[in-house]
Amino acid sequence: MPEITYLEAIRQAMWQEMKRDDRVFLIGEDIGRYGGAFGVSHGMLDEFGPERIIETPISEPSIVGAAVGAAVVDMRPIVEIMFMDFTLMTFDQIANQAGKMHYMFGGKATVPMVIRMPGGSGTGAAAQHSQSLETLLMHMPGLKVAVPSTPYDAKGLLLSAIRDPNPVCFVEHKLLYKTKGEVPEEQYTIPFGVADIKRQGKDLTIVSSGIMVHKSLAVVNRLAEEGIDVEVVDVRTLKPLDNDTIINSVAKTGKLLVVHEAVETAGWAGEIMAIVSGSRAFDYLDAPMRRLTGKNVPIPYNRQLERAAVPQEEDIEREVRAILKGEY
Repeated sequence: MPEITYLEAIRQAMWQEMKRDDRVFLIGEDIGRYGGAFGVSHGMLDEFGPERIIETPISEPSIVGAAVGAAVVDMRPIVEIMFMDFTLMTFDQIANQAGKMHYMFGGKATVPMVIRMPGGSGTGAAAQHSQSLETLLMHMPGLKVAVPSTPYDAKGLLLSAIRDPNPVCFVEHKLLYKTKGEVPEEQYTIPFGVADIKRQGKDLTIVSSGIMVHKSLAVVNRLAEEGIDVEVVDVRTLKPLDNDTIINSVAKTGKLLVVHEAVETAGWAGEIMAIVSGSRAFDYLDAPMRRLTGKNVPIPYNRQLERAAVPQEEDIEREVRAILKGEY
């Protein structure tokens, strides 16, 4: 398989699906000649023209609202929100309209649309352009939430998202765009609600997503040299969640650490821990479950403070060692 970047995998998925299905179009700010804020749509305007690569004014409510209307009449819009933070400006269209329309019309209306959103910190973009808001999206009935961590997962999940009859929020961590991995040239889909065990282990389970999967793997691969065997579960989709894979992993290892970049208060780590608490895996726990998350602060602009605000490899290693030593 060819090795391509995460960014190229997303572009390839959109490109191939637009070739396959004339109903698919891309809409958002600066996605045409500029190629998108992070270059994901580079070259697509020349290939598909302005009727399918639709540049918009700076008005997120108008962009998402137009996409909802198009989806209801059997189009397949892909919305690019320049930064995940800007979903807060259009939450009515996302949560009250796209998310609830299928229910409110008794199942007679579907809203097959994808809202792509670069999220996360690490680029020095400061407090209003660096947030991880996945939990807000998870909380809204009717929305699905995908958080791919690899180029392979990004392409397969995005193709599934575009073909899904429900609205899908597709979260792309900004630091992952340049990462590389093997991706088939042909089309393939990855089903929602199926986690991926990125590394098998027996001593402890880490449940994570996005960029934190990579940080966790870097840590556990080093710890393996000391004989510490940690399993890393990549949820891939936060809604729906793959409860069975998480429960089975924790039942096997007896220990759980949940790692995410979003702030701790009401973060999705609590949801994972609640699932485990109410399952058969609870009886197998031989240490308290722990979570490692972002601090309850806005993301700072200063690089060192920004780094301190979210989990880093040394933080993950510290937590793993503490759990294994029984330090509570």
